[in-house]
Amino acid sequence: MTIFTHHSRALRAIAAVTASAGIVAGLAACADDGTGKSDDTIRVATSPGPYSELFQQGVQPILEKDGYKVEIKDFTELQQADTALQENTADLNVDQHTAYMKNFNKETGADLASLTQIPTVPSGLYSSKHKDLKEIADGQSVSVPEDASNTSRALRLLKQAGWITVKPGTDETSIRMQDIADNPHNLDIRTMDSAFIPRGLDDVDWAVIPGSMAYASGVDQKLELLQEELLPDLILVAVTQQDQVDSDWAKAVTDAYRSDEFADYLKGRNEGNYWFVPDDLKK
Repeated sequence: MTIFTHHSRALRAIAAVTASAGIVAGLAACADDGTGKSDDTIRVATSPGPYSELFQQGVQPILEKDGYKVEIKDFTELQQADTALQENTADLNVDQHTAYMKNFNKETGADLASLTQIPTVPSGLYSSKHKDLKEIADGQSVSVPEDASNTSRALRLLKQAGWITVKPGTDETSIRMQDIADNPHNLDIRTMDSAFIPRGLDDVDWAVIPGSMAYASGVDQKLELLQEELLPDLILVAVTQQDQVDSDWAKAVTDAYRSDEFADYLKGRNEGNYWFVPDDLKK
């Protein structure tokens, strides 16, 4: 009996040690950020638009081949996605440009940073009534987005077309209606919600449609007559927390976007140069 009792106690002790080792091993497999997230898991905060879809279809499969597990966290607004990054409940977002990220950091005190530039759908000048920019005429109507950021981009596109000029010293990243110096064709420039511009394309002569809205609405790309020349701060970037920029998973994301496999995927989906592709991603 004594031998049996000692043997049983020994087995229980071994079991306890084994269990403890298992717990320690389990904890070691988790990230040390307090979230319990596995080191091989990438939590992606997505928001509506073509960029999250491009990630899921073209980049996620590459990461999964490399052994990463991708968790998608859907948000209805980009600001919510950035808040998730800030609060460390998500790791990555691919729906914003540098200007938006910088503004979010400034307004919230966040410390978000970019990993790499990624493909971007530029704003475009569209028309269902005209076939050429040379058909511009006095008094014609132009729809532009009403939110400040996209209004600025739309006016810069009209400037690019040669249809307006802006006052000397105007910041190219924040052109406002009052910054227009000359409107030689007396264009009727109408601001409205971006979501309504594609629907009302037949009601105006010209319309400037943001890239993500053109994608979401399915507007015929053949109606695009001019595409914006993107400023560096308006090129989309993959975004995370500053302290994650040099992590293994972050480097894997950058490598995936710059891989031959992703380049081949994108080539088959870039008819008419719909996507602007940064130099780092070109093959």
